[in-house]
Amino acid sequence: MATITAAMVKDLRETTGVGMMDCKNALAANDGDMQASIDWLRAKGLSKAAKKADRVAAEGLIGVLTAGNKGVVVEVNSETDFVARNDQFQGLVKMIAQVALKVGSDVEAIKAHKVGDVTVETAITEAIATIGENMTLRRAATLEVSAGVVSSYVHNAVIEGLGKMGIIVALESTGKADDLATLGKQIAMHVAAANPQALDSAGLDPAVVAREKEVMADKYRQQGKPDAMIEKIVENGLKTYYKEVCLLDQAFIHDTGKSVAQAVKEAEGKVGAPIKLAGFVRYALGEGIEKQTSDFAAEVAAASGQK
Repeated sequence: MATITAAMVKDLRETTGVGMMDCKNALAANDGDMQASIDWLRAKGLSKAAKKADRVAAEGLIGVLTAGNKGVVVEVNSETDFVARNDQFQGLVKMIAQVALKVGSDVEAIKAHKVGDVTVETAITEAIATIGENMTLRRAATLEVSAGVVSSYVHNAVIEGLGKMGIIVALESTGKADDLATLGKQIAMHVAAANPQALDSAGLDPAVVAREKEVMADKYRQQGKPDAMIEKIVENGLKTYYKEVCLLDQAFIHDTGKSVAQAVKEAEGKVGAPIKLAGFVRYALGEGIEKQTSDFAAEVAAASGQK
């Protein structure tokens, strides 16, 4: 039996676009013969995935899963919104969320993890071949607290735990779990609506804060105000900015007369213990992906040879 080297696997992967494990299995099944391995992959329908790998996948689903003091959110993309209603695709996203809850947020570790006899990467590749669209596991994030809960909210859910936006919120506390979970879901809904950029001012990108300060300062310089006055105005302006973009400083959507921090503090009496809002993650489907736009009429005309 031929020895299957890493170089052989690499060559087959580059030729077919199929996952490493499938390439290795193909070479093993065909005694290292490259062409026979390519045909083997084609017969299984796996090499079809390679033809779709360069197509933009900006639709799909956000998957959310929590278990007590731990939660995960994942984004799995497809080419069209139609696939989000496909049972096989929904099952794939749920399976990926379960794996992420177990192994963590590293995408490569998730893809390499085995579920039954196949890796997650292989499961994605097989789904591409079966469903006929490019799919990618884009990102994953987890939150965990030593004591307390991780709550979640899914916006525009297609089924439980899957939708167009997913949020997880971590509350650290030794208080009543049910009341903590209720508060956590309220905060998760707030995060969906208000889209905070950080938990507090310390969590903001210093470059973003510096740019905001400079924009404000430049505005008042042009008005001819003295530097000492500008400094005080900018300080006050930053406080207003923090109220807009920092979760703890934002007006709580369920009671706009108080901030999120105040709402958390007030809930301590009901929960029966101090509460720390330890973190949040908000994933909106396709954010940051440059989507392709096309002129359908022009495509049809081109396909028929018209100008």
